[in-house]
Amino acid sequence: MSGEARKRVGAIDRTLQILDILTERQQPMSTYDLARSTGAPASTIYKIVDELLERSMLSRSGENSVWLGPRLMRYGLTYRSRMDVFKEAKREMEALAEELGETIQICARDDDMMTVIGMSRGEDHFNVASDVGTRVPLNWTASGRLLLGHLDEAERVRIFSEIARPSTTGRAETDAVLLAEQAGREFSERLAVQMSASEYAVACIAAPICDETGACVATISIVLPETKARAETQRLSDAVRQSARNIETALGRRAS
Repeated sequence: MSGEARKRVGAIDRTLQILDILTERQQPMSTYDLARSTGAPASTIYKIVDELLERSMLSRSGENSVWLGPRLMRYGLTYRSRMDVFKEAKREMEALAEELGETIQICARDDDMMTVIGMSRGEDHFNVASDVGTRVPLNWTASGRLLLGHLDEAERVRIFSEIARPSTTGRAETDAVLLAEQAGREFSERLAVQMSASEYAVACIAAPICDETGACVATISIVLPETKARAETQRLSDAVRQSARNIETALGRRAS
């Protein structure tokens, strides 16, 4: 590989590091802090940041900080609009939110994290901290476990052993073997329920959305107060399972 090719690859890697760090932190950062976080020479990061600002990949936030730019949103929205799963899930998500009056989320796997890719708030205006774009470790949520549930047990154990970490509430399971067993069981039952693992007094009731191969590509979930979830678990579980089946049917997946 030529020196120029290596230089281009290096610049791309640094660009992705900058974008990933801002996405992870979910807040503007100074170029100096970005340089410290990447471990790259400050002069390199300053140059890349200036180029990204010129191309609207980053935007100014305050006097000394930068944030993700509007060009990224255009790319993201275009990508998402072509995802058949998301389009069908969005329609079902909005219908379920209207039917139940609860907040409904669509989640997908993003490497070792679970990301909220769609949300429709219910009419009761229950305050949910996890908005679209929120990323949390897979072991923190019902949806996170389901997203690994289709894998064989050894692979689930391997992944959970590498990425499981304590939640802020201290109630998320971190034992890789227990998580792998739970994820497999919940996937088989097409339902996962989580109480106060990532947010205090918040419950999540989720069902897997599978492709034609049987892999879980996304989840649809109801996010609501824990007290209400405990009182109406069966009704809500039936509703979210049916919504997942509706999405799969719309995508042409035959019922098993």
